[in-house]
Amino acid sequence: MVEDKKARDAWRAAAMDIDIDVEKVADVYAEAFLGAAENVKAAGSLLDAFDSVLADVLDPFPQFEEILASGMVSHEEKVGILDRVLGPRVPPMLLNFLKVVSRHGRLDCLRAIHRQTHLLLEKKHGRVRVELTTPIEIDELLAEKILTRLAGLVGGEPILQRRVDPSLIGGAVLRVGDTVYDGSIATLLLSMREQMINRSFHEIQSGRDRFRDPARD
Repeated sequence: MVEDKKARDAWRAAAMDIDIDVEKVADVYAEAFLGAAENVKAAGSLLDAFDSVLADVLDPFPQFEEILASGMVSHEEKVGILDRVLGPRVPPMLLNFLKVVSRHGRLDCLRAIHRQTHLLLEKKHGRVRVELTTPIEIDELLAEKILTRLAGLVGGEPILQRRVDPSLIGGAVLRVGDTVYDGSIATLLLSMREQMINRSFHEIQSGRDRFRDPARD
């Protein structure tokens, strides 16, 4: 049992190192991609094309993504595949960028590069991704109130991403980048939700009182 636990711990540590390495690689390529795109004032359109590569090609055709990421397929073969599949679909600058990534054998990091490019562009424009996980779905009105509160907290324009995790009974998790905020923030958000529920209840009750049949009192 002890050996099994050591093996599991070693595997988890190795997996964490791999993830860290991928993130570092993705940061380098994301900076290069965004820098080149901004030089020709085409960051928005090139990133849209990058989005399309994932949404229209990699997502529906996972085998294609496996080929690009495979170490068994040569760079020359991958360049030919990129030309045939993406050449008619994407701007030349994006195609050339993908070929550079291929030449360095890092097409396995393509999704991470895409994600980091978005994060970098958002940071340059003063936007901050905020992930809020709650035990139940929150409505749009509460989401707007949360965004207003978060604007001062994160020091930029928050982009709220909502997740639902029923296991968070009576709690909430607020993540900004690598930072998870303490229970005081979660308590504040839950308090706002309770206030809205109570207000809705009072409005319903007031409506009932207004339309109550006097003859029945």
